[in-house]
Amino acid sequence: MDVLAGVAADAATMAKINRLARGEKPRVLDMFSGAGGISLGFQRAGFRIDGALELDALAARTHATNFHGTDPDLLELHARSRDMTKTEPDELVAELGLGDAEGAIDVLVGGPPCQAYARVGRAKLREIAEHPDAYKVDPRGNLFLRYLAYVKTLRPLALLMENVPDILHYGGHNVIEEMVETLSALGYDAKYSLINSAFHGCPQMRDRVFLIAYRRELNVAVRFPKATHHMKLPPGYAGTRAVALRFVDLIGGAGYVQANLGDASLPFAVTAEDAIGDLPAIKGTSVKRGARRFSKESWVPYRTDREIGPYIAKMRDWPGFETDGGVIDHAIRYLPRDHMIFREMRQGAEYPEAHATAVGIAQREATRLGLREGSAAYLALYKSIVPPYDISKFPNRWWKLRPDFPVRTLMAHIGKDTYSHIHWDSEQARTISVREAARLQGFPDRFRFCGTMNPAFRQIGNAVPPLMAAALAEVMHGSLVEAAVRLASAEAIFDGAEA
Repeated sequence: MDVLAGVAADAATMAKINRLARGEKPRVLDMFSGAGGISLGFQRAGFRIDGALELDALAARTHATNFHGTDPDLLELHARSRDMTKTEPDELVAELGLGDAEGAIDVLVGGPPCQAYARVGRAKLREIAEHPDAYKVDPRGNLFLRYLAYVKTLRPLALLMENVPDILHYGGHNVIEEMVETLSALGYDAKYSLINSAFHGCPQMRDRVFLIAYRRELNVAVRFPKATHHMKLPPGYAGTRAVALRFVDLIGGAGYVQANLGDASLPFAVTAEDAIGDLPAIKGTSVKRGARRFSKESWVPYRTDREIGPYIAKMRDWPGFETDGGVIDHAIRYLPRDHMIFREMRQGAEYPEAHATAVGIAQREATRLGLREGSAAYLALYKSIVPPYDISKFPNRWWKLRPDFPVRTLMAHIGKDTYSHIHWDSEQARTISVREAARLQGFPDRFRFCGTMNPAFRQIGNAVPPLMAAALAEVMHGSLVEAAVRLASAEAIFDGAEA
């Protein structure tokens, strides 16, 4: 019994509380885990990663390799891809050997996609709170409903959810606010915030919505981390945030907490050069066609002529992923058409300027070769230099990094191309490498991605920045341990009085 909150904790919940009060690590199950950005952050903050669920086979193997890779049998068990819509929570924890469903885990984390949410809404969410199999009525399924079914069955002490800002106004719904209401019906106190990772030591301006919830028996006030860095976001980011938060006010946002943005007394945000400046130069023109695989033969040492700042030190010396003096996945795409454009682009330039640069190069080359404008030879040259994308439709498709500024959001699309992150060094004339993308997302240098270049890029772009996850996890760890000690002490006092 929590004598402070006045809410009785059942035996399974009390057993979890007593574990934490004894100093044991909170056990995490990562849903929609991908490569493991959230898992990595929670592990850094003192949690134990007991399992994950991921549909993509390569991402599932990446997660297993990095969190269960020391035991071959455990590796294969955890590397299996699993479909959440076909995997029941009690079946999953039994398969992973985690014990009975209600006692298996302490914290559930993940970011269920919000596709097709608009057809669900509050009524269906309330139904799942009362009847966990209700999602089966709709054969198309919905991953939010499945996530709630896992919450209802596993009854974690706490949970973390992550999603894109659009979830605050998806299909006319403030999805997260509706999740707060539904979680309340399931016995949780929940709050959410819109947080940009650049304010928390990540070299990337990435806005995401985070929801934290605790079982009501814990009597914990939901808190979010304070900013460790400060900057003024560019107009595009500020505008996106304003749109998302406008819907919070219009549709309802009682569960919303304003993110801490710090002030100018804090260090400036981690920059692109702070994050990847020590990685070896690669001449874009030196790359040949072919699949990029990450083997020991591709290992390259760090540069020795660059200062190692705090961020690079974290990437090299992350506990459990300490460096061996270099990296094996510092590989880039073969882009023979674009090196001249990359070289002449201005730092910070976007696609319209890149296109204009390309047109200028083509005209200059045509003049040098004496080609008549409109001739077949001229048109062939023009086509070989100038990208075909409409500048009115793809204004943000290309972007050349600024070394003195955080980078833009890394997204899953980098699995198809990396024009959104062109290296600032004109001499190299290239887009970023797999390891540079991993660094900018916050993965340590010994973290291994399974598959070739494209799936590795996709796994990186889909991930939550581990340092952002760690900032949230540290707050949650403190709250959980404090509550567990308080409740365990209260139970001991209550039991003593009963005796």
